[in-house]
Amino acid sequence: MSMNIALSGLGAAQKDLNTTSNNIANSNTYGFKESRAEFSDVYSNSIFSNSKTTTGGGVQTATVAQQFHEGSSIYTNNPLDLRVSGTGFFAVAPNKAEPANNNLTRNGAFHLNNNNEIVNSDNNYLLGYEVNQDTNTVTSYEPKPMTIDDTFGQPNMSKNMSIAMNLPSGETPPKVTPFDFNDPDSYNKSTSSTIYDSLGNPLKMSAYYVKAPIDNTWQVYYTVSDSGGEKALDAVNGVDNGAGHLGHNLQFDAGGQLVTNPPNFQTVDFQTAGIQLGGADGSQSLTFNYDEPTQYASPFEIRKLEDEDGATTGYLSNVDIDSDGNILASYSNGKDKVIGRVAMARVANEQGLAQLGGTLWNVTQDSGSAVWGDASQGSFGSIKNGTLEQSNIDMTQELVDLITAQRNFQASSRALDVNNQLQQNILQIR
Repeated sequence: MSMNIALSGLGAAQKDLNTTSNNIANSNTYGFKESRAEFSDVYSNSIFSNSKTTTGGGVQTATVAQQFHEGSSIYTNNPLDLRVSGTGFFAVAPNKAEPANNNLTRNGAFHLNNNNEIVNSDNNYLLGYEVNQDTNTVTSYEPKPMTIDDTFGQPNMSKNMSIAMNLPSGETPPKVTPFDFNDPDSYNKSTSSTIYDSLGNPLKMSAYYVKAPIDNTWQVYYTVSDSGGEKALDAVNGVDNGAGHLGHNLQFDAGGQLVTNPPNFQTVDFQTAGIQLGGADGSQSLTFNYDEPTQYASPFEIRKLEDEDGATTGYLSNVDIDSDGNILASYSNGKDKVIGRVAMARVANEQGLAQLGGTLWNVTQDSGSAVWGDASQGSFGSIKNGTLEQSNIDMTQELVDLITAQRNFQASSRALDVNNQLQQNILQIR
């Protein structure tokens, strides 16, 4: 009996050593959760024995329980490196055609594969939700693999320009008249912006501001540069400056506020202006919408010069993920697109999850079914990008546990040795 008790002690110490060694071996595994061997005593008696004098039968391993407290953070330069700050798991699927067959993980080391799909190092697909582009709300909480488009947007020709600025009240009319965009002495200020034709080709649009002889009045002229050079883009029903260029007037009151009505002006179409578009739509014209321009004593300032609808085809330039899990792709044409939202899952009993290896877990009856939701909502933690969760083991504590397990192993070995010597002594009695 005592030999079996000593053997159970050896087995328990070995299990403790194995568990501690596994923890130490995974000290650098992202998202790893330490395990703890938990033991219980073995006790049995019968009607033929006295329960008051019966000794225990040794020890047995009750469970190897995982500890799901958070690990520390490590910061990286990869925007697709993610960590959950708080409760919850990422969901990954080994087969993108079967997202319902998924596993949970805290390892957020993701990257793009050759199809621009977000995957981990084992090529499991990160799952997320589709998002309405207008309201930025989840359209369906059915998780699916996340794919980032490498291009975004069809070419759109520029139609509306939104402008906010201050024209300095202290300016005087230029010394050279009439206005000529080739002569800097014939205008006071100028600015330029990039616009696009119907094929997405960029064109340079310039605006010239001329202080008129009439108080609180400015004249504005526009040009567009094509392959043949800079050409005047006349305003519809514009004012002739005496050199064939048609602009329009901006008139301000004594308080520096615009009194011109309406505060928007349309140009003639590009074909009429003689602008070479190389096959693009020649009916394109521009409407300039002035957003509360002012004439104060302060210097000339462009507060806004925005092309409201023009764009060329954009190529993926950056990926960012916010604390709510929104996957935001930025493109070279200045456009942004919300690809989707990272799916989050949690279970009622984390220790009931089945460990699969590769820092993956699967739900079981003991853990309860997965509950799906959004990051930073309810009991779900937030998501931090450019950050990974390190293993949650405490190396100092693991080394102490290793020494303790070693001592227990030695003690059980000694008990087994003593038991063997006693049996030898009995066998030598004559």
